[in-house]
Amino acid sequence: MRRIITAIAALCLLSAPAMAQAYTGNWGCKANGVKAGILTIYGNSYGFASAVFGDPASGTGELTPYTDGVGFNNGALMEKGSVVAGRIVTDANAVTALQLESATAIVMLCTPR
Repeated sequence: MRRIITAIAALCLLSAPAMAQAYTGNWGCKANGVKAGILTIYGNSYGFASAVFGDPASGTGELTPYTDGVGFNNGALMEKGSVVAGRIVTDANAVTALQLESATAIVMLCTPR
């Protein structure tokens, strides 16, 4: 019985990083169908490079990982771009996407690069 419980506990611990990796990496973002920039997420950090030169939303910050996406804690994208959350969704082409949202609206849709 102990072996079964130990095996289940080990499986749960090993699967947690796999769930966190669903949104880790580089994402190409579009706003209203127009290229908006590149979002990179690793661990509890992110970086956003806007397609518009000098955009104040470009920069780095910290986030909180969740099972269905991320919450933005600070940084330029949150403070200047009003992005507070990123949710894992499926886009119109059945591709996994990260939907960036403000408190009131969808801001961007990002797909893996």
